[in-house]
Amino acid sequence: MPVEGGGSARAGAGLIAQAQSWAAQDPDDRTRTELLGTIEAARAHDPAATAELADAFAGRLQFGTAGLRGRLGPGPNRMNRVVVMQAAAGLAAYLSERGGGGVAIGFDARHNSDVFARDTAAVLAGAGLTPLLLPRPLPTPVLAYAVRHLGCAAGVMVTASHNPPQDNGYKVYLGEGSQIVPPSDAEISACIADVAGRPLGSIPLSDEWTTLGDDVLDDYIAQVASLVRQQSPRQARVVYTPLHGVGGETFERVIERAGFPLAIRVDA
Repeated sequence: MPVEGGGSARAGAGLIAQAQSWAAQDPDDRTRTELLGTIEAARAHDPAATAELADAFAGRLQFGTAGLRGRLGPGPNRMNRVVVMQAAAGLAAYLSERGGGGVAIGFDARHNSDVFARDTAAVLAGAGLTPLLLPRPLPTPVLAYAVRHLGCAAGVMVTASHNPPQDNGYKVYLGEGSQIVPPSDAEISACIADVAGRPLGSIPLSDEWTTLGDDVLDDYIAQVASLVRQQSPRQARVVYTPLHGVGGETFERVIERAGFPLAIRVDA
């Protein structure tokens, strides 16, 4: 006869074992320490910790046409270094099956965006691809432009766009500089799922990537500014706010290059 509550106890033990296995391979000291603390609290029957653990391991962040997007934190249902490295390895497998090539990588100023970008570069380089890392936090259109301008097979932009500050995301672009569309999203997702079934330590890494200079940004600014017709009036007054984004410098340089008065910046 089943013991009342036995199923829940077994589920709890399985969840804790899953979380411990995740912590053992997490290369990030902060999220590993956070997860171990949550495990201990869940063992002590803290309901909030148990709920957090259950949600963090309820499944994997789903990769779709907008890539990945979710809350920062440990576990497969969060944005973290393990999830990003698995996503990068899945993308590398997808691209390698189609001839490989260069991959432009951009990032914004969200927490860990630069770390996720470097992890992506290391994984792609380890897979024999050619990662080209943008030099600093830059807006997403610069990354999309870089994919086409540099003749890359793909691009990755680490950003969560308009999401709240506790989130981050991972967008993938293919060779024309546009976000992926079906069936590419499902094909990349299948490659990621295959990688996620193996130990993180089995993913080869390399520091043989290139950090780009400002040439790509300079070219982007020149191209955008050239779209303004020469006969267009230049007396317009422009007010601009970056809204915590990273587009301020780029926008102001485009405005200046196009011959408009410098925009009035309103800090968010």
